[in-house]
Parts: sequence; structure tokens; C-alpha cells
Amino acid sequence: MSAPTLDRVKVDTGTEELIAEREGDILILTFNRPERMNAISGPMLGAFSRILTEANRDNSVRVVILTGRGRGFCAGLDLVDSGPGARAGRSPQAQQLFDLAGSPPVVLYNMDKPVICALNGAAAGYGMDLALLCDIRIAGEGGRLAAVTAKRNLLPESGGSWLLPRLVGWGKAAEMFFRAQTLNAQQCKEAGLVNEVVPDDQLLETSLAWAREIAANAPLAVQATKRMMRLGLKEDYETTVDHLMVHLKVLFGMEDFVEGVAAFQEKRTPQFTGR
Repeated sequence: MSAPTLDRVKVDTGTEELIAEREGDILILTFNRPERMNAISGPMLGAFSRILTEANRDNSVRVVILTGRGRGFCAGLDLVDSGPGARAGRSPQAQQLFDLAGSPPVVLYNMDKPVICALNGAAAGYGMDLALLCDIRIAGEGGRLAAVTAKRNLLPESGGSWLLPRLVGWGKAAEMFFRAQTLNAQQCKEAGLVNEVVPDDQLLETSLAWAREIAANAPLAVQATKRMMRLGLKEDYETTVDHLMVHLKVLFGMEDFVEGVAAFQEKRTPQFTGR
């Protein structure tokens, strides 16, 4: 039996272009520019980073779902509104060192809270990078990943060239980027880029069902596991095992460890509190 749907509470993001809702311990973030295929505007960038940062610090948030409204997940950065010369008459920006600290891709990469991408349509460029930065991707039948930056004389600037080879291997990543391919949902699943494909009208509910399963587990164990997976990408085996033991010692001393053992012995569902 599936868990009952809780009332959703809207969270203020400071812009209607990004909708945030809480359903219990799950945060649902929805890109809300359907008329522009959810291309990311300037106001969305700041709000997205802020909400993700707050969610990562909020002990009451256990899982984040990221999706888009309408026919597309995210068409990338809005080059019309944000590109060179978009605002006529503006003064030239002072030269400064390039800094991505605090940008949505970096914040998303460094999050310890698990993030599910509910891929409701096309994700291209920056939007594809955001989808790849999520831990789990569930695609609707209309979901697509478009590695088309070479058709725009652009790069996958938000880490796609780092992410994609690690997910599908060098050869497949090269094929997608160099040929500027768009993969449909089933092709994405065959390539290992999405975990599951479901009918479009079941996408959000399926994502919520997976999120509820994750949220029912000990939250700090889930978050520590994600952190160790992330750090393990650049550590050798012995270093990773050493770091794992440090985290494990902390988890052994928590109330949730006692609860997990008791629930196992009593053959009941554990009730974890994050303490």
C-alpha cells in the first residue's frame, strides 16, 4: 500500500519562476517558465541556489525532487534574457575572476540530501547538466536528454563533460556530445542515464513514491552514504574506507542506530528522527 499523500505547503522562493512545495519531509522544486521551456532566468538562478542551500541545512528536509512545469524540464540558460547584449544600454561589467561558488550546479553537486530528477520533457545544455547532477533520474515517456551544445558553438559549461563520461563511459559520452545527440526516455534508460521510465501522468507520483521510500530510512545514514559516494570519485580505496569508519563511528552513537536495531529485532518499521 502506498503512503498517503500529505497536504502540500508552498514555500516562498522570491520568484514565481521557481515553485517550491513541501510534502512532509520532501521538498518539490518546479521550474515554472513553461512558455520558455523552463529556460533558466537570472532570478531563477539566485532562488534555486538559495533554496537548495537552505534545504541541505534543514533537518526536516530528507529528499528533494526537481522537475519542470509544462512540456520541458529545462531548456538551459536563457540566452535571450541573459546572453551578451540582452539588456541594451547596460554598462560593461567590470572584469573579475570567474567564480562558480554558490552557483546552482556547484550547490547541487555538494548537496548531501538525495535529489531525484523527475524528467518531464527535454533537458538541454545547462538543463541536462542539472539533470545529470541529480542522484536519481526518473523519466516520463516524453523525457529527453539533449547533448546539443556543439550545435550552438557552446560547451556543457556546468560540468556535463565531467559528469557524462562517469555515467556512461568515455565512448558513449563522446558519441552524444560530438554528434550532438538527443536521446529519448527509453534510449536514456538503455544508456543508464535514467533509473526508470514511466507514463508522463505518473511521473510525479512515482518520484514521490521513491522519495518516500528514501525518506523512511535513517536520514543521516543516507546523507553520509551520498557524501562518501561523492568523495569516493576522487579518493583511492583505502582513503575512502578510512573516511567511512569515521562516519560509521558517529552513526553508531546515534539514537537512530538504536531504533534501527530495535525495529529489526521487533519486526516493525523503524521510526527515524535524525538524532
